[in-house]
Amino acid sequence: GVNAGKQFFALPDETKRGYFIPGGGGQRAYTPFATEVAKGAKAKDLKEFWHVARELPKGHKYSHIMGENLYVAEVPGWKDATNAMYKALDDFGLDVLAAIAMHLKLEPRFFDDTVQDGNSILRLLHYPPQTEPPPEGSVRAGAHEDINVITLLLGAEEGGLEVLHRNGSWLAVNPPPGSLVVNVGDMLQRLTNHVLPSTTHRVVNPKPERSRFPRYSTPFFLHFNPDYEIKTLPSCISPERPNKYPEPLKSQDYLEIRLKEIGLRM
Repeated sequence: GVNAGKQFFALPDETKRGYFIPGGGGQRAYTPFATEVAKGAKAKDLKEFWHVARELPKGHKYSHIMGENLYVAEVPGWKDATNAMYKALDDFGLDVLAAIAMHLKLEPRFFDDTVQDGNSILRLLHYPPQTEPPPEGSVRAGAHEDINVITLLLGAEEGGLEVLHRNGSWLAVNPPPGSLVVNVGDMLQRLTNHVLPSTTHRVVNPKPERSRFPRYSTPFFLHFNPDYEIKTLPSCISPERPNKYPEPLKSQDYLEIRLKEIGLRM
């Protein structure tokens, strides 16, 4: 899947833009360079990406919400490679959620039914080489929190990922080859009433000696089912931790609000 992505990003811009879906909110297929913006930021992120989504059977109740995947004709084996990677990360995500459920004193498979048909997304990310100094204030990915439940992030060949420490400092994250970084997203933060806080992270520009190297990254954004109601877990409410979210919100409604904030939905 990673190699398929590299082949795609090496295609001419005109070819890549043929896979852009106007009005699609960047939820499927290709999103061009400098389109997405971190929540509250002004400068566009210096990246382009492709989204692979869940393959739903025809007539599925979520088909009208989630749409269909596009496949890159110019890259041999694209469909099989990307779908296999999607399934592997989707399956592993269930195991991670089982561990989280036990930490929250829930049944181990509590989350299975909440995400089994979720609008989860495999993102193939490309941060092009910076052959010239980037515009002032622009970074590869501005400081942000992910929208979804959890994010599984495969280690990138090039550095740049940083996470915000509780003391306000930024920590460089350089996972060893073959490892995964797991981020808590805003949906899980909301569900747990901030018992599990969302991870603030960014991707900084490369140092001058690495500026001519591209950076590839492959996050998997695990989402709830579109009609799942994000309602604060009773076990995460106490006199010391009153409920921050008394009004439940459906997963899809929350996603739409956030897509507008980051410039992917008008």
